[in-house]
Amino acid sequence: MKITDGEKLILLMLSEIYDKLGVDGEVEPDFIRSAIFSNNTWSIPWKYVGIPFEEQETPEVVKEVLDVLDMWSMIERSYENLSKEEKEWVEKEAAPFGKNPRFPGFDGNNESEYMGTASFLVNDLDRFEEFKGRNFNSHCPSIESYRRMLEVFKPIVRDLNFEPLSPQNIVDVLKERVHPENR
Repeated sequence: MKITDGEKLILLMLSEIYDKLGVDGEVEPDFIRSAIFSNNTWSIPWKYVGIPFEEQETPEVVKEVLDVLDMWSMIERSYENLSKEEKEWVEKEAAPFGKNPRFPGFDGNNESEYMGTASFLVNDLDRFEEFKGRNFNSHCPSIESYRRMLEVFKPIVRDLNFEPLSPQNIVDVLKERVHPENR
């Protein structure tokens, strides 16, 4: 959603009026403020799907973060369903990333747009609720490894028919975290 600077100011002022008057409407002023201050105005039509907004393209960074969160959600869920022996095998085969694999986030210094988008999707739009309460700062560059992981993950998931990842699938995806030059 493209909102001019003037429109942002008007929305922020209206949000303050909502709060001051104690208006209990369908539009959440805290959400509107958060979307504007974090530059995630693309999310307003996502939150308020009943409003007939103009069709708009989802920003590329949002698409990529959605793919990453979807992948990690499936990795974590699938891993939790493994037997003890399967978990041990994954730990060994996908070392050093195979032990209790969890979404580590994005680099706060160099991937802040990705980190902020992930946090906004989880904490403000209530998507991927399994990641709520987590710190989305990995403290190291991550997006390139996630892109390698997605190249392996997407073809696997296409053929799964909503089944969980197998131990081998998890290993294949997690191994992509290791840079090709270090394999």
